[in-house]
Amino acid sequence: MPIPMELSHASEEFERFLAAARDLSGLTTRNQTYTMTQAVLLVFRHRLSLAEAIRFAAVLPPVLRAIFVADWDPDQPPRPWTDRASLTREVQSWRRDHNFSPDSAIGDVARALRQQVDPAAFARVLAPLPPGAAAFWRDEPAA
Repeated sequence: MPIPMELSHASEEFERFLAAARDLSGLTTRNQTYTMTQAVLLVFRHRLSLAEAIRFAAVLPPVLRAIFVADWDPDQPPRPWTDRASLTREVQSWRRDHNFSPDSAIGDVARALRQQVDPAAFARVLAPLPPGAAAFWRDEPAA
């Protein structure tokens, strides 16, 4: 069996994602964009059960999937969903000295991610999650 296309082109897809997220956020470097993306993914993951997170990870492109599950302590209980402004502050607090995430970080990553995922699969995986999960991935501006 040949290597699946999503794995054969994982690096190129990730570079396209980073470029889109960088442009949407107004950041200037790949490192800034990576930190913003990592923070957004982890803030989301911290609010899911193990089963919910595994199902969500399955619809992500390979490199984003790896970032989503890296350094995970699955024994940590899910954190409560909060308002967008609080979630944004949590994103901005990740690696504080190296984080330049704008107030629009969650929406910016959401827009870039939606360019990379199968829309139907993404909607299916979000549907059974708590209401905060679907709201998190809407590309609305921070309040």
